Amino acid sequence: MATAKALEELYCPSSLTRTSAVHEQLVFLSVFNFFLSITAFLGNAFILVALRKDSSLHPPSKLLLRCLAIIDLCVGLISKPFVVACWMSAVNAHSKICRFASAASFTTAYIFCGVSVLTLTAISVDRLLTLLLGLRYRQVATLKRTYAILITFWVVSTALTLICFWNLSITLWSSVLVVLLCLVTSIISYTTIFFILRRRQVQLQDQSQQPNQTSPLNIARYKKAVSSAIWLQVTLVVCYLPLGIVVALFTSSELSSSVFLANQYTITLVFFNSSLNPILYCWKIEEVRQAVKNTTRQVLCCSS
Repeated sequence: MATAKALEELYCPSSLTRTSAVHEQLVFLSVFNFFLSITAFLGNAFILVALRKDSSLHPPSKLLLRCLAIIDLCVGLISKPFVVACWMSAVNAHSKICRFASAASFTTAYIFCGVSVLTLTAISVDRLLTLLLGLRYRQVATLKRTYAILITFWVVSTALTLICFWNLSITLWSSVLVVLLCLVTSIISYTTIFFILRRRQVQLQDQSQQPNQTSPLNIARYKKAVSSAIWLQVTLVVCYLPLGIVVALFTSSELSSSVFLANQYTITLVFFNSSLNPILYCWKIEEVRQAVKNTTRQVLCCSS
């Protein structure tokens, strides 16, 4: 199968993995990703517990954050162990295990990454609707509709990934189009938010009283919510972009040891995003930070 052969060339090239220098790098990456797997699982599990106890966030917004945390938890629990198995089997020349592990890691990671990108785009649109709709927001952004959107994201991402076993090119080009569409949507959403907030700030400076407008306190809280969403989006782009560049190099040139190792390091950077997100939640989202503090106190009290 063409896809299996392409993955074998990219993840399990026997001609490259025989060298001691590549062996050392793969062992280091395996140990490091094993550590990232633990931190991603524990960190996101902790965030999920905290979000469950938090009642200040609007349910649809909280559901989007929970979806991101679940994805990152699954990356730590499923995708990272598979890629570690792939690298260690390549080091020990177990080609069959390497082929299976590389296919499993690629498939699961591709699905999870696709849902992550789509969910972050939905968060940007959610933040824009909060500003545009005002009081009508809670009537439009319901929990039922949010569930339906997330289910659609999982179906679309899974379908695009499974197509790769029939034609890898369709999956890659479709993914590029989806990612570009998501980035454009997010940029338009955040740019629109910026200009609306700027216009409202000018109005507040020109008028001493503004009936039926959002209070400065709510605006300040809203800005923090938008800031946290932008941080999550920028972090994802920073972690994912190097991998896209390396894969483009692989498709346009012959695979060398430097390109092979660069691909493995950029994969690690993508997986690092799952361990980094819980830190961003606690740092940028006040409600999540407070819920984590309360959960930590309860855990410490129970353990003592």
